[in-house]
Amino acid sequence: MAAIDLAALTPWLVLTGAVMVFLLIDLFAFAGGREPTFRAGAVWSAGWLLVSLAATVVVLAVEDGVAAVNYTTVYLIERSLSLDNLFVFILLFGYFGVPGEHRAKLLFWGIVAALVLRGLAILGGVALIERFHFVVYVLGAALLLLAYRILRGMDENVDPERNLFVRAVRRLYPVDTDTGHGRWFVRRGGVRHVTPLFLCLVSIVVADITFAVDSIPAAFAITRDPLLIWMGNAFALLGLRALFVLVEWLIRRFRYLDQTIAVVLGLVAVKLLLEDVYELGPLVSLAIIAIAFACGIVASIVADRRDPLADQKRSERDERVTAAHTGSTR
Repeated sequence: MAAIDLAALTPWLVLTGAVMVFLLIDLFAFAGGREPTFRAGAVWSAGWLLVSLAATVVVLAVEDGVAAVNYTTVYLIERSLSLDNLFVFILLFGYFGVPGEHRAKLLFWGIVAALVLRGLAILGGVALIERFHFVVYVLGAALLLLAYRILRGMDENVDPERNLFVRAVRRLYPVDTDTGHGRWFVRRGGVRHVTPLFLCLVSIVVADITFAVDSIPAAFAITRDPLLIWMGNAFALLGLRALFVLVEWLIRRFRYLDQTIAVVLGLVAVKLLLEDVYELGPLVSLAIIAIAFACGIVASIVADRRDPLADQKRSERDERVTAAHTGSTR
């Protein structure tokens, strides 16, 4: 039996412990079991951003400058992708009629599931790339395709009725329509029923799998260090509950959000496809991605100032967000 390399395992254990502590702080301290306000979401989002950037200093002290820059770059990419992820979560909450007071619990377990799934995807991806180098080109092509679909206005496929896992759960258990008690299962007449909260959790986990397929290849273009990739993902997910409160405002104000994400993914894909020919340094990669985000933000601000009817032109997406926040159901 092979001996366990404690030296290699220690950073993973320390990081996992720290992330779990942060998640519990976020779960019990943020909003304190009540509906979070916009101000609280903004303050906590800023706080988690500072914590995530402070982690760069830790990486710099433990590793080196290259690792610190790679972590920061992965974090920025994963943080940007999480905005569209949250929009899907909003639609799922609306579809299943999840009350506001129960969304925090669903988001918490959704984040935990995402951390586990992305950890497995990272370890599996690194092993595949080390054994079969051509996988790099497959991932690069997949990122280009994703960037193109986002640029063309890819529709979010969030219909849970088309989800095989949700349909399987419905076949195994009858569904109770009451969401007020906040439980996953209830008994009615001696028969166990699943609740819409549990079906929503299943949909979120399936969505997490899709997000992992989309986001992990982008991180591989920056570094092949699984610890740094998982760390970037973990800190990007940490402030997801606070960011959830702000996402409606961000979607309305950041007009070119999808286009900016598409451009960033396209740049990352090109870097991945050309790495055997020319490899960009970590600082150059970080600078390019930061410039792309800055251009997207500036373009959104300028466009909103020039077009006072911008909100009306985005009314369809806003109505979907508003309907979800009011707990509309099908």
